[in-house]
Amino acid sequence: MTEIPQTTIEVLIPRYPVLLLDAYGVLVNDSSALPGAAGLIDELNRTGKPYYLLTNDASKLPQTAANRFQGYGLAIEPDRIITSGGLLKGYFKSHGLRKARCAVLGPDDSAQYVIEAGGTVVSPANGFDMVVIGDEAGFPFVETVDTVITELFHKVERRERFHLVLPNPDMIYPKADRGYGIASGSIALIIEAALRLRYPGRPHLCFERLGKPHAAIFQEALKRSGTREMVMIGDQLETDIRGANTFGLDSVLVDTGITDPTTAGMPDQPRPTYRMHSIKLRQKESIN
Repeated sequence: MTEIPQTTIEVLIPRYPVLLLDAYGVLVNDSSALPGAAGLIDELNRTGKPYYLLTNDASKLPQTAANRFQGYGLAIEPDRIITSGGLLKGYFKSHGLRKARCAVLGPDDSAQYVIEAGGTVVSPANGFDMVVIGDEAGFPFVETVDTVITELFHKVERRERFHLVLPNPDMIYPKADRGYGIASGSIALIIEAALRLRYPGRPHLCFERLGKPHAAIFQEALKRSGTREMVMIGDQLETDIRGANTFGLDSVLVDTGITDPTTAGMPDQPRPTYRMHSIKLRQKESIN
């Protein structure tokens, strides 16, 4: 297999009319901006270059995320942030789920996404029509997962219908000091494994995944930008790169996040259009 071409952010900015940037592993970790992120965002804002953040994070509303990024020195406005949580509105509408009783695993903003989509947030202990995993934090982990699994078992045995929805399919995310943490996709795997163990041969007992690599979040970027001439810059082969490739976009794998760079060219992995060491601008002068 041929080597993946290397590129730089200075080459990408004039080449593509619109840049799509992942957040965690590209611009930030869990507690700060990554090197070069502030300079890049300042340059894009100064020149009026169209860009959007495509993030699988469903734990923060766009305004909350913007406030967080701005606290890290990244001048990103809420209307530039496209989150997987925002996809719930379309999902609820297409499945006729208005007023569905939803057990939401995640913080307050995850619950707010469900409310804005038309759902009613309920305690998992009080019964539900739907489980939405918005994040791995913001709730008592073991107790909540145990309660959800127990109720799902009872619902299967009572032959009741229910929906399982996972806005963020990410299984891990990068933390500061080369640390890593589990993400909401890992919580879904736990629940799915329990369902498979008790009810083998029922593949439908699984979560519907909304964010990258699935098309809906890229479709929202297309709607906002008005062009397919976009490039996805991300740190994960399975979400950022696979999703962009499937949607027909060029993709760039950055070495600063989850993916081990040595796996990027392996035959069984999604292949990015380019590789890039980081998003840090190499020159101080402006890009024209």
